[in-house]
Amino acid sequence: MNLHYALAALALLAGTVHAQDDCRLDLSQSRLDFGLMKRASGPASAPERLLGERRLSLTLNCPQPSDMRLFYRALAAGTERLRFTEGGSYRVQVRDGVLDGRAVELGLLPGQDQAPAAVASTLTWRADHGIVPMYNGQPATGSSFSVQLDVSAWALDAATHVRDAVTWETEGLVDAPASGRSRALHLQASFAPAACTPTLSNSGTVDFGKLSIGDLNNDRDTPLPSRPLTLTVACDGPTPFALVMHDNRSGSATGGVDETAYGLGHDAHGQKIGRYALTVDPALVTADSLPQMYRTDSTTSGNAWSGASATPIALGARSLLGFTATAGSTEGPNALQNLSALLTLNAVIAPLVDLDLSGEIELDGSATLEIIYF
Repeated sequence: MNLHYALAALALLAGTVHAQDDCRLDLSQSRLDFGLMKRASGPASAPERLLGERRLSLTLNCPQPSDMRLFYRALAAGTERLRFTEGGSYRVQVRDGVLDGRAVELGLLPGQDQAPAAVASTLTWRADHGIVPMYNGQPATGSSFSVQLDVSAWALDAATHVRDAVTWETEGLVDAPASGRSRALHLQASFAPAACTPTLSNSGTVDFGKLSIGDLNNDRDTPLPSRPLTLTVACDGPTPFALVMHDNRSGSATGGVDETAYGLGHDAHGQKIGRYALTVDPALVTADSLPQMYRTDSTTSGNAWSGASATPIALGARSLLGFTATAGSTEGPNALQNLSALLTLNAVIAPLVDLDLSGEIELDGSATLEIIYF
């Protein structure tokens, strides 16, 4: 007899748990992707930019009339916005509430057991606040509750000025406490730096032709005739940028340690052939419709800039070179869209006594010109 009662009680408990398990909480989308934001990093027209709006539906279904309160768990970024990483925010608006096939208003709950602080057909879902279906001015229970969610996201303009591709990700949790159900909502947005395309004349190739031993000095460096090289930079919008050059033949430059000297490779016996430099004269630089350009450089990765000057300077491997239309400015590069510069390449051949002359020597200089965005 005691065993019979024990089994009956156990069956009743199991039935209660099974009924709770039958509640379903569903989001029509669990991940909202606001896409790739690829824009020029020029002057902002507003302090923040709208990334877009996404719509989805939320439903809670239970086999028996139940408590339909739903809460949203996320970090706040103000009264009506939620945190989308450090540089952004998003808002969740709730509308079109339907309870058991009947349109209802929505109540905004400040806490689990608190009365609605606001009642409307459309509400902004605040962090750790709940929404509840309202009928005749009172919170209502039911078996099926659905709402539409409008999710809008913003980014601070300063946060979109990226040097490298960046992806933001965050997560909120829709929680139905009475049924023990929850669903995660993931948000994502990607940002790419402004795109600038550099082009060098003759595909960046400088050919000095065939040199004769009789044209070179035996015991001192021999400077070769200067060669012009045209650089154009085309950006998809006004963009502050700077130039830096990397030696692909690092360690082969003759002379002392100088970040503006690039190597010409080694001869058959591994001896250094010479060096070259690429000089920029601001007087030979034009950009957009600006009347005159000046160069400004930084040895601190862009944290500080030299006073803008019209003095020519050689491109460095560690210093950044930018351009501005304001003489003496220490504010760094202007936002430019199209730039053209006539560069001068000067090369020097090492003394013949330092080279292996048993065979032909080929000048083998190579460097990469890089654009740095700000």
